[in-house]
Amino acid sequence: MAQHTKTRFPPEAIREDFIPKDAYYSREFAALEEERLWPRVWQMVGRLEEFPKVGDYLTYDILGDSILIVRNAPDSLKAYHNVCMHRGRRLLDGCGSVQEITCRFHGWRYNLNGENTRIVDAADWGGRLTPEDTHLREVLIDTWGGWVFINMDPEAESLASFLSPMQDYLDKFEFESLRYHWFKTTILPSNWKTAVEFFNEFYHVQQAHPQVLPFTNDYSKSGGFGKHGMMWFEAEGSVPLSRSPRLPAKTEPDYRNFVLDFVERYHTELEAMVTTRHYHAAQRLRTEVEASASPTEVLTKWMQFRLEAAEADGSGWPKDLPFDYINRSGLDWHVFPNFVFLHGTVDGLLGYRARPNGDDPESCIFDVFSLQRFGPGKAPVLNREFHPDWRAAKWPRIYAQDFVNIPEVQKGMHSRGFTGSRPNPVQERAITHFHRTLRSFIADGGANADR
Repeated sequence: MAQHTKTRFPPEAIREDFIPKDAYYSREFAALEEERLWPRVWQMVGRLEEFPKVGDYLTYDILGDSILIVRNAPDSLKAYHNVCMHRGRRLLDGCGSVQEITCRFHGWRYNLNGENTRIVDAADWGGRLTPEDTHLREVLIDTWGGWVFINMDPEAESLASFLSPMQDYLDKFEFESLRYHWFKTTILPSNWKTAVEFFNEFYHVQQAHPQVLPFTNDYSKSGGFGKHGMMWFEAEGSVPLSRSPRLPAKTEPDYRNFVLDFVERYHTELEAMVTTRHYHAAQRLRTEVEASASPTEVLTKWMQFRLEAAEADGSGWPKDLPFDYINRSGLDWHVFPNFVFLHGTVDGLLGYRARPNGDDPESCIFDVFSLQRFGPGKAPVLNREFHPDWRAAKWPRIYAQDFVNIPEVQKGMHSRGFTGSRPNPVQERAITHFHRTLRSFIADGGANADR
């Protein structure tokens, strides 16, 4: 049993049906996160496809720290604290490509291996500067599934250990073959945990997204897997796409309609997961499958049409991905602490990431992105859209429904009549697992946080 450092926020305060509210707005809790979470935890910072050539770089900011990730060789990435070792100026912003890294304040230079290559008037120091003083400080970096992760703690556990056991459920999906479809960032008036939890459970679907219930058996379950959480629809005894039991019973003799309605709704209201290939493959059901076909026959044909479309446009399909593996993998994973993705359609994925926005515990930077499998040379050029106010951008309906609720939840946390969340102990277990893991991580300094 882990021995926790004493804090005012013990893991034991989390119950399966109760989460104290103060962690969502307390400056004290945010300070603990800044000291003990973000400098010590593995964080997803981008995708390998963002570094195709030597010199390509990306910066990742988290509170007071900025990390520079750069391709230093054809088969290697490096990560550094993004700060000049002379007077502390940040070196690079955003993303781009460089052959060397030059500080725009006094002209100190570094090569892509982080070594200082030029100090203006170096003789003035009389030999007192050493490579340890002047080389960029490295940060741990590793990859999984095409994603790039960093960790500022040189003593951190390996990324493979940190992610375990997720790999056993997901590696066959070949996430490394996905590419960006689109990427949007906004600022939400909420704690980062409030935002990320909206996409960490399906219990809200019946109220917040009622338009999907006619083809979604939405009763869900969730739970903890290592430090992480998984969510899945509980559809025992029924086919994957079926009417919600929350709606009045209705006979639908033509199962093709369930698939067509599902595809149409998600294609237009999510613009992710359900790819254009899915959409066009589903349209073939109208003319190439009989209305009397069984659900199994319809789904089998739809999968066949999707595979044919993937082969035709060169995007391919995972080589070894049996149906039972897909079902076992769930639909939605929360990668501790701040990354969530939905992957159930195999060749399309929807991702979310939340980070604190400065020192205000009730503001967060929120990223939403879509990944797909594309044929060679067919992936679009990545365009990172930034919309400080989500209302100023055109968001598909499902996101807008959540963005309306998120600030209201954050404001409601302050009510004197509200002492804490009462999560569903079956459908929202991943959230309580997240909070228990978070408090353990903070109390243990990153050790044994999944116990």
